[in-house]
Amino acid sequence: MKKRTHNCGALRLENVGEKVTLSGWVDRRRDLGGVIFVDLRDKYGKTQVVFDPERNAEVHKIADQLRNEYVITVCGEVQKRPEGMTNDKLATGQIDVKIDEIEILNASENPPLAINDPKEECKENDDLRLRYRYLDLRRPWIQKNLILKSKFLKEVYAFFYDNEFENVETPVLCKSTPEGARDYLVPSRVNAGKFYALPQSPQQYKQLLMIAGMDRYFQVAKCFRDEDLRADRQPEFTQIDVEMSFVEQDDVMGLFDKFVTEVLGKVWNFEPPKNIRRMQYAEAMLKYGSDKPDLRFDLEIHDVSEIGAQSEFGVFKNVVNAGGKIRGIAAKGCLDFTRKQIDDLTNYVGRYGAKGLVWMRVKENNEVETQVGKFFTTEQLNALRDAVHAENGDMMFFIAGPEKTAATAMGQLRLEIARIKGLLDPNRREFVWITEFPMFEYSETEGRYMAMHHPFTSPMPEHLEMMLSGNLKDCKAQAYDLVLNGVEIGGGSIRIHNPEVQEKVFRLLGLTEEQVQEKFGFFVDAFKFGAPPHGGLAFGLDRIVATMEGQESIRDFIAFPKNTSASSPMDQSPSEVDLQQLQDIHISVNLGKK
Repeated sequence: MKKRTHNCGALRLENVGEKVTLSGWVDRRRDLGGVIFVDLRDKYGKTQVVFDPERNAEVHKIADQLRNEYVITVCGEVQKRPEGMTNDKLATGQIDVKIDEIEILNASENPPLAINDPKEECKENDDLRLRYRYLDLRRPWIQKNLILKSKFLKEVYAFFYDNEFENVETPVLCKSTPEGARDYLVPSRVNAGKFYALPQSPQQYKQLLMIAGMDRYFQVAKCFRDEDLRADRQPEFTQIDVEMSFVEQDDVMGLFDKFVTEVLGKVWNFEPPKNIRRMQYAEAMLKYGSDKPDLRFDLEIHDVSEIGAQSEFGVFKNVVNAGGKIRGIAAKGCLDFTRKQIDDLTNYVGRYGAKGLVWMRVKENNEVETQVGKFFTTEQLNALRDAVHAENGDMMFFIAGPEKTAATAMGQLRLEIARIKGLLDPNRREFVWITEFPMFEYSETEGRYMAMHHPFTSPMPEHLEMMLSGNLKDCKAQAYDLVLNGVEIGGGSIRIHNPEVQEKVFRLLGLTEEQVQEKFGFFVDAFKFGAPPHGGLAFGLDRIVATMEGQESIRDFIAFPKNTSASSPMDQSPSEVDLQQLQDIHISVNLGKK
């Protein structure tokens, strides 16, 4: 018997009367009064096939053995379903196939996962799903994710080829250089005691391609970072990596405005803005408490430091006198928040460094009610209300502390209030470019300034002299992130192409000449031979697709992901290896106490 004339999602009313052959997995089996109905499933969909003992008793007898996940091939006639028996939820729901022949290709044990359950009914824990990932991948909703990602990639390649980019591969075994996260290291057998690193990104190589005159490069690149994992991180991930020569910031951002329109708009069938909104980093931190603001809802944050400092409330006065800030927000329509909800919110912002949460209610006649009212005049309370644009029926919340802490904690409170009030519309997509990031940020841990993005980011032209003079606090970079619904889906910068400026940045970051040569020697040398102005951007492939689908986790968009311990329950990696293998690469393992 031929294995297949049609897939399980192909048959329609126009096929009625045809003799067809289908192959797939038994999704469900139902025995209704002697007639056996089977939903046959493959990647393309499901078709109901019918085994009638009056049509073929022998075939019906074989069908009686079928269980979920058996792999079978069947041959029969397409028939229209009787009136009232159609299934509008299935593309094939107006027909079924009356079976004349059957072959069981493979039996199946009772699967440990309920494969035919929809996503919302999936109850298995993550490690069980990853242990049997090949079964998990049979679920139509996960296959849909991978098919969507494949469709997206097809358009990605077409877009860059159409815009004169060259697809160039860069090494996977490379030199270990500091890029923020820990490197995954690979020992060399033929160079005893030396190691390759798996690339955290192709950053230096793509800049070298610009020096090499490739002009426009792109790559769908594998990247590796040994860092603490969360829903939107994996130890290995895929990046859409891009670099362009002889460009300024507007050129790069303009290209990706076009990318959003022509690629994302096409794949997800929506109409994005032709020119994506731009917002400076300082404005984003002030109004939204985040450099990746979610703009699907309002709830802007306001600085009320000046008003708070005039009150007799010691917490506010002391924070402002110490150089800190007071941030406030109006929670619209939240007058009914209970004391428990307020306590929960107080504990929530405490995770982000806030020492407390001051709350006030706006009642009838716009009167402000608060437990700390004795420390404020009526005029001051009204000024706070007006500053955060609160009205009758609103709650007001205030956080005081060091500027970054107050901003971040209030930004998280803003998001939590939005979750409580159901403001995170999964069907709405709000893009924004965040620009003018600080070039440097001070690390309390390191006791020195660090590059906010990476040390190859160029300062804004008007801030070059400021940087060269050593004013790192106020220096801004030609860096830009593309944010969608509160998720950074891509980021990049204009790079330093002047070797003297690059040398100065290394010095400002505390690197000695010896350290620069050791870590970046090959890269610095290349700039001595005529580097063009260049810049680029990198998108997290899985993060884009997950965010466009309204999902926080990227795991269901990767065929074989790792768990939060960076291990794979399916193939038991990472695993121990044979002692001889370790000796070949000159490695000994000492797992004594730290």
